[in-house]
Amino acid sequence: MEIKKLENLVTEGRNENTLDIDRLSTLEIIEKINNEDKKVAYAVEEAKESIVKAVDVITERIKRGGRLLYMGAGTSGRLGILDASECPPTYGVSFELVQGLMAGGNTAIFKAAEGAEDNAELGKQDLIDKNLTANDVVCGIAASGRTPYAIGGMKYAKSVGAAVLCVTMNPQSDMAAIADVPISVVVGPEVIMGSTRMKAGTAQKLVLNMLTTATMIKLGKVYSNLMVDVKASNEKLVTRAKRIVMLATEVSEEEATKVLEETNFNVKLSILMIVSGLNKEKAEQLLKDSDGYIAKAIELSK
Repeated sequence: MEIKKLENLVTEGRNENTLDIDRLSTLEIIEKINNEDKKVAYAVEEAKESIVKAVDVITERIKRGGRLLYMGAGTSGRLGILDASECPPTYGVSFELVQGLMAGGNTAIFKAAEGAEDNAELGKQDLIDKNLTANDVVCGIAASGRTPYAIGGMKYAKSVGAAVLCVTMNPQSDMAAIADVPISVVVGPEVIMGSTRMKAGTAQKLVLNMLTTATMIKLGKVYSNLMVDVKASNEKLVTRAKRIVMLATEVSEEEATKVLEETNFNVKLSILMIVSGLNKEKAEQLLKDSDGYIAKAIELSK
């Protein structure tokens, strides 16, 4: 990238508040970093209207049978993979529904493969390998907003009719010009110039949390503020499943465990059975008729 172009990026600016950071005490260094981090949530707030549009797009495409695929390099790619990997245990969805694609492949998750981010054809090929369709959503993630790997994927996604989003930290970026819904969160210069794993990375994590959490809520994966499609795949999650049922229905641990065992630890089904008094088969049908929305199923059971 030409130096002049780099200088024009907000994320590559020099932070006037931290010019003396190398001469400060440890406490003062931490305070400087913390003071800059405090600005991130407010920057995300400024982009909330775009985030709303993106959530609605993702929800609509998933209801059509589509998937959400994140694409990025370096920190951005790793954050996409992190967000995607946490959806199945939290919301009981398949590992195919939300996926993270990383420039350089899986080995780049642990060891930087910096050159891979410059390959636009690699981004396109990764989506071809995923059999991308018009029902899918592709979300490019890059602090700079100009990563060739993500741009190559986004352009290919548009060519097949997939919805295209992006999460960047620079306004009027190359990626924003391609996206159907661009999300630009301007966090300003980093504490250490160009270290976009800091404020930019924090902002990306906040936005990705919002995208998938709000989507899962709109898909009926949440009842009140309880994750009712959680997969009880380990001891901690088994305990959480019991607690969720107890909180949602006000029954004892013994009763919650009894019904959970009957439903093979299907939390949503267990709650509906307890609240409605229906047997397993009728509760299953009611959930199906309600498209998995437990609040709707409870209302219909009355």
